[in-house]
Amino acid sequence: MVGSEYLVLITLLIIILGVWEASRLRRDLSGVPVRIHVNGTRGKSSVTRLIAGALREKGIVTCAKTTGTLARMILPDGSEYPVFRPGGAKLIEQARIVSVAKAYGAQALVVECMALQPNYQWLSETMLVNATHGVITNAREDHLDVMGPEEKDVALALAGTIPVGGRVYTAEQRNLDIFREAVQDRKSKLIGVNGEDINKVTDEEMSNFPYVEHKANVALALRVCQDIGVDRQTALKGMWKTVPDTGATTISHVRFFGRHIYFVNGFSANDPESTRQIWEMAIGRFPEVEKRIAIFNCREDRPARSQQFGRICVEWEPADYYILIGSGTYFFAREADSAGLPMGKVLFAEHRSDSDIFETIIELGGASCLVAGMANIKGQGLSLVRFFRNRATLKEHL
Repeated sequence: MVGSEYLVLITLLIIILGVWEASRLRRDLSGVPVRIHVNGTRGKSSVTRLIAGALREKGIVTCAKTTGTLARMILPDGSEYPVFRPGGAKLIEQARIVSVAKAYGAQALVVECMALQPNYQWLSETMLVNATHGVITNAREDHLDVMGPEEKDVALALAGTIPVGGRVYTAEQRNLDIFREAVQDRKSKLIGVNGEDINKVTDEEMSNFPYVEHKANVALALRVCQDIGVDRQTALKGMWKTVPDTGATTISHVRFFGRHIYFVNGFSANDPESTRQIWEMAIGRFPEVEKRIAIFNCREDRPARSQQFGRICVEWEPADYYILIGSGTYFFAREADSAGLPMGKVLFAEHRSDSDIFETIIELGGASCLVAGMANIKGQGLSLVRFFRNRATLKEHL
């Protein structure tokens, strides 16, 4: 009897604690009047930072949280620090972020969705963020093992973060019917950013970014800020000051005993469509290099992504060499071989050091070469980015 009474007591305590935590979260949410939940396949971290920068420039007390290359909490003064994760990444940390934002007196919170599982994406929005403004950057073929098997399934998963009775903004063009259906169900309003809106962002405006940003991201962030009351010039001024995510697309120019290496960090573009765009932009920027080298950072825990890149890269402008790093490189190689990529161009550098990879590039690259990192930033991707940045003589725009 004593044991059963103890079990009942523990159960009641857990229920009371859960009710108390839920009540505290509701109070915290009500204390932050503007809550912007950013989701999408590509560009979430960038758009989160762009919106936060624009709001800060307007004088709106703003906190932000990104979960891109490295999870970061961004405070109202623009400073940032790592998100404390003693037991690894857990969805409930979003509640802690809301609490921190309220403690700083934030008038706005911009938070990147950290969930992949479709039901967790819905839970993140409905139970934790309860956004006033939702953002879905795009819906592309990525994480198909979790959200797939097709692009439309990815769009359905992302639609889970559309807020109830709020506004949702997107630059997606192909899967708008899915978003419209979700918006109708949740009595929200859908605001689309189309090609015309994107073309209004001028090359001159883009040239003020100290890293490679995308017009679609800027146009989308501008549209959100417009509805919150931030004029275009103020918003752009704040965006230009924004510190980019560690995985943002950058170019490091390394001079090494008369040789020129142009290293393009495209590791964070995890889907083939975005990666191909970066590869083609890089080729256009450096058309006269002697050699083109594509580096694919593979992950053994992301076999579907490696297989996807292995199949599709043969359709792109060819590289002279393909260097495979990371782990599970055989997933990529097997698919690439089946798709017709000449295996004589493929070099396996799994578990090799950054210095060894650099030496390989020197041997293969001739007097000048373009090197583009792709597929995954985590693991050796980030390490290699830092290696080239530390040795760069010049950082450039695409």
